Amino acid sequence: MNQTTFHDLYVRYAPDVYRFALWLSGSPVEADDITSETFVRAWAGRRKIRTETVKAYLFAIARNLFLKQQRRQKRQVALVQSANYTHSGPHGVVEDRLALNEVLAQLQNLSESERAALLLRVQHELPYEEIARVLEISLSAAKVKVHRARLKLAKIRAAWEV
Repeated sequence: MNQTTFHDLYVRYAPDVYRFALWLSGSPVEADDITSETFVRAWAGRRKIRTETVKAYLFAIARNLFLKQQRRQKRQVALVQSANYTHSGPHGVVEDRLALNEVLAQLQNLSESERAALLLRVQHELPYEEIARVLEISLSAAKVKVHRARLKLAKIRAAWEV
């Protein structure tokens, strides 16, 4: 990687890595740290990227940093709302924030690996093969994790709507 390529990669992928780190950690401060450290490690590594896409490689680094941080802290982190919506009127803003809080709470009911698999598939539209590489699991296990996460969220959502 040269500086131009590094800069281009950062500009292109930093928002995605940040969002992924935020959904995993629940903390804007931790997401900033994970994002910065992800690009530092990608730059310092300067070895051949082992995955088919740079995006998946960066997500793998970010997830590993998150897991390392989890092991170090030995505590569960609550998700914090950080999205800013600009819908017309205060009712739209309140509804959006309530919906976001509900989704964030539901995601916390998933295991970290299920949450990561679902986010990589739904939010970042990675193919199952890349999800398997990022999570270091088999292709079938990646499919199962995404499927189970969807089932659990559907069950939770059905219980909330009753």
